[in-house]
Amino acid sequence: MNIKSLLLGSAAALAVVSGAQAADAIVAAEPEPVEYVRVCDAYGTGYFYIPGTETCLKIEGYIRFQVDAGRNAGADADGNGSDWDAFTRGQVQFTAKSDTEYGPLTGVIVLQANADNQSVQETILDSAYIDIAGFRAGLFYSWWDDGLSGETDVLASHSTLHNSIRYQYESGDFYAGVSVDELEDAIHDGEFSNDVGIAAGIGGKAGAFSYQVIGGYDTDTEDGAIRAMGTVAIGPGTLGLAAAWASGFNAYYDESEWTVAAEYAIQATDKLKITPGVQYFGNYGTNAAGDDFSSDDAWKVGLTVDYQIVENFYAKASVQYVDPDGQDEETTGYFRLQRAF
Repeated sequence: MNIKSLLLGSAAALAVVSGAQAADAIVAAEPEPVEYVRVCDAYGTGYFYIPGTETCLKIEGYIRFQVDAGRNAGADADGNGSDWDAFTRGQVQFTAKSDTEYGPLTGVIVLQANADNQSVQETILDSAYIDIAGFRAGLFYSWWDDGLSGETDVLASHSTLHNSIRYQYESGDFYAGVSVDELEDAIHDGEFSNDVGIAAGIGGKAGAFSYQVIGGYDTDTEDGAIRAMGTVAIGPGTLGLAAAWASGFNAYYDESEWTVAAEYAIQATDKLKITPGVQYFGNYGTNAAGDDFSSDDAWKVGLTVDYQIVENFYAKASVQYVDPDGQDEETTGYFRLQRAF
């Protein structure tokens, strides 16, 4: 056999083998495209599209460590306790938004877990509501939960978290609204009371001045309260003033028959804010029969210091002194560390 014949034979054999292998070749499937999380900037920072949907989601919250000080700061259900107590809180909020023909459809869920110690813990639904075109329904805080920026003022009574239906009109820096609140906490008798409250409010901004006027009527006690609050930037800080009046005991405000409060939040540096505050209560608490406000008055003064350690990490310290007529004076306070995300 010569070299030429050998080469031709080898080529033919390779062609047969190659043909057989080509017939049995395995073709790899194209990988499915990966859907990466997309940023949603239609509603501000922090939102992203839920994969496969046009709904935008934002996740935020905070971790808080706090030490309270004062008479029976760590009291149990029987009123027994020490003069200080530490606790930790974790809170996470989910906000979902999507566009509709009526404007953004918003859903909010806030979950909160509190731990006084390893064995005494609670997890609660802090808020859950639906919001669209100014209408809101669900579990949420009322306007009475708003207050001045410091820790001295007491401008609401009992719980400010209700199952409610609310409509709020907004135009620029002005808003006005009305809500119907189910009142099962505070001075009422839980699930079997099914009492109703009606609250209304207006507020807004005019340059450096912010204001709010609200009212609430408790249909069970047939009493209510009104409150006005305003802040204005003056010098290195913000001056805040507030006043409230109650016609009688009700679920919105009944710390006293009337009260006035003031504070001045001093922005000492970019990171440090110092807020002294004072409040006077007229006809504070209840009378001996428990059916009306007392004739006693009370003073409260306090100081709150806020400091930003680094971005999203804050420290707060507050001390408060209360001197009511006919009762023991009391000093309370707390120190807090909080990491927001």
